[in-house]
Amino acid sequence: MTIPVLLAVLGAALLHATWNALVRIGASRVGAMVVLSVVQGGVGFLIALTRPFPSGEVWLWLLSSGLIHTAYKVFLTFAYEHGDLSRVYPLARGTAPLVVLVVGSAVLGESLAAAEVAGIVTLGGGILMLARGVWTSGESLKLLPFALGSALATAGYTVVDGLGARSLGDATAFVGWMFLLDGIGLTLFMLVVRGSAAIPRGWRAWGTGGVAALASYGSYWVAVWAMTLAPIALVAALRETSILFAVLIGWLIFRERMTPGKAASVGLIVAGVVLTRL
Repeated sequence: MTIPVLLAVLGAALLHATWNALVRIGASRVGAMVVLSVVQGGVGFLIALTRPFPSGEVWLWLLSSGLIHTAYKVFLTFAYEHGDLSRVYPLARGTAPLVVLVVGSAVLGESLAAAEVAGIVTLGGGILMLARGVWTSGESLKLLPFALGSALATAGYTVVDGLGARSLGDATAFVGWMFLLDGIGLTLFMLVVRGSAAIPRGWRAWGTGGVAALASYGSYWVAVWAMTLAPIALVAALRETSILFAVLIGWLIFRERMTPGKAASVGLIVAGVVLTRL
């Protein structure tokens, strides 16, 4: 991976943590995510119209990606309704590289290097410590299945989007159509589950959600673009440096409690991600 691509991915990680923090602002996590998805879909559609129309086979990748991204946002939204940014985010993001590595070894028959095995053990230890903190700190246990569901979806869309963008040969077009499909799917789902209450009425929610949408769009476009130039697993792992940004934002801005145990577990997660890529 070249230095410019590396710096771009690290910048994307910061943007990713930032939009997650913006979703945590306000009373309605559902409303914030709906606004984010609607704006992303609109922007994606306008950008996609400037590119050549995808061929038939690429739509299989796009439809799969749209569904998985919708599932990711649903899980993440409900996780934030039950937990702090500095607890949910590391669980949701840090587990994904672990899932990708384990599935790649067990299902696809990919061999693991010693550093990757060490990374898995370290990463798993950090995740277990962080999950254990939910019990010891009195937080809602309901956040766990949603955070881990979000992690599984992250692992899924990482592979699908990397391969899909390579198949199309145009990261910009792929991301545009994907966000349009995702925006439609997420909005329809939330309307069915929460009704018209899922649509925010105030301008502040739309303003915050719009900024989050642009940060999210830019972050993911960079990631998909990077996956067309560098190994998918490497890009995915580097994106998880966003864990550090998210924890710092939760601590410094939202005044979330930073216990020694939480700090240690996050450090292990990040160390595990780094070890898997050595």
